[in-house]
Amino acid sequence: MSSNEEKPSPRRRGGPDKEFLLAFLLFTGIAAVLWTIAWLNSEPVGPDSQVRLGWPHPHPVLLQALRWAALACFCGYAWARRSLTAWIFAGMLIGAEIGHDWPHAAANLQILSSIFLRLIRTIVAPLIFATLVVGIAGHSSLKQVGRMGIKALIYFEVITTLALFIGLAAINISQAGVGIPHQANASSAMPATQPQKAPDIILHIFPENIAKSVAEGQVLQVVVFSIIFAIALALISEDKRRPMLTFCESLSETMFKFTNLVMYFAPLAVLGAMAYTIGTMGFEVLVPLAKLLATLYAALLIFVLCVLLPVALMARLPLRRFIHAVAEPVSIAFSTASSEAALPRALESMEAFGVPRQIVAFVLPTGYSFNLDGSTLYLSLASIFVAQAAGIHLTLAQQLVIVITLMLTSKGIAGVPRAMIVILMGAVASFDLPSWPVLVILGIDQLMDMARTATNVLGNCLATAVIARWEGELDKEAPSATVLDAIAR
Repeated sequence: MSSNEEKPSPRRRGGPDKEFLLAFLLFTGIAAVLWTIAWLNSEPVGPDSQVRLGWPHPHPVLLQALRWAALACFCGYAWARRSLTAWIFAGMLIGAEIGHDWPHAAANLQILSSIFLRLIRTIVAPLIFATLVVGIAGHSSLKQVGRMGIKALIYFEVITTLALFIGLAAINISQAGVGIPHQANASSAMPATQPQKAPDIILHIFPENIAKSVAEGQVLQVVVFSIIFAIALALISEDKRRPMLTFCESLSETMFKFTNLVMYFAPLAVLGAMAYTIGTMGFEVLVPLAKLLATLYAALLIFVLCVLLPVALMARLPLRRFIHAVAEPVSIAFSTASSEAALPRALESMEAFGVPRQIVAFVLPTGYSFNLDGSTLYLSLASIFVAQAAGIHLTLAQQLVIVITLMLTSKGIAGVPRAMIVILMGAVASFDLPSWPVLVILGIDQLMDMARTATNVLGNCLATAVIARWEGELDKEAPSATVLDAIAR
């Protein structure tokens, strides 16, 4: 009898979310049809440029009311689902609408995303340190650490090289930079940059002061320090090693719980970030550079479908479960345009997916410096766009030299929003290309940054699962109760 009473429960819980989702789609569809009618009424049609369609013109207030009704239904869907991922998507949609309807007020909402990013930055260093130390000194053999490092670096190099060539092919096919009008006074508006040399890139990997590395958000330097510290801890006697391991285990669990608390603020942070982006830029900025933006998004989609998806299939990963695991960190990365903002949640999600903590803690932060798939693709695409806009023809060999240089100079800056534009400017100066096309890109760089950052996080989450599969460790270790509690929300 009790089992019969429990059966209707899933239907009761599942019913409202489907109804809210259907209502959301209905209101969205009606709003889209009416917007299309309004747009067609305002655009000339036929051979005579004065001819316009004579359909009834929908009132702007009606369109706005329909959009907000759709958003209210989506909020109902998120409430019924009781899912943080759904609330994050709701925040993205509401933020975009606020930015569109009240752009001046939306410009002040960036403080919400800034608060969230500050809190996330307090998590990253102690979380990486604790999880790496416990993983290396407490569970893994030093031989396994070296084996994982070699496998990870080979994987990173192969995947980023494929991303590089997809970006090159996309921009050479679309020719998005051809015909861009020249902006003579752009150089004065660009930030001063200096090209990085190989010794600078190598030196940047190693910390000179761990407190400075933590304060500056240098993830790779924190990883290097943590690995060396963990190896040293593994080499001392058990009675000296055990207290530090106990401390690090407690610290990692505490920082995961800290992450859970901060993530409650994520929907508001996403709302603020999207409202600020749309409110300050508007949708009008997309029109002159729509071809470039479409080229990037299409290239990233091709990369995901033709590179990441086959890799996941070859590694025999359960795709539905993997997509569910990465949905939240990828959506955070997309809305905030910062890989660092998604790192704590990505660590939790991949551990809950079945990747042991020592592998997640080693591969994921390392990938943030060496496996920037979306950023590598963007840099190859953007650098050739600069040459096309300037009317400079580059041979394939010249293009390869430029993009390989960009790939090397981009290491270690994944946590900084829009830092790729600075890297691009440095490369432009190094190869004597004009700087004014970079200012053209700057107009839509936030929207490009959102897509490439989401791809970076997706690629690195996949890398942890692939390395775990290669090591034979996937689904072999139960996630901690704290992680399972966080993912269950």
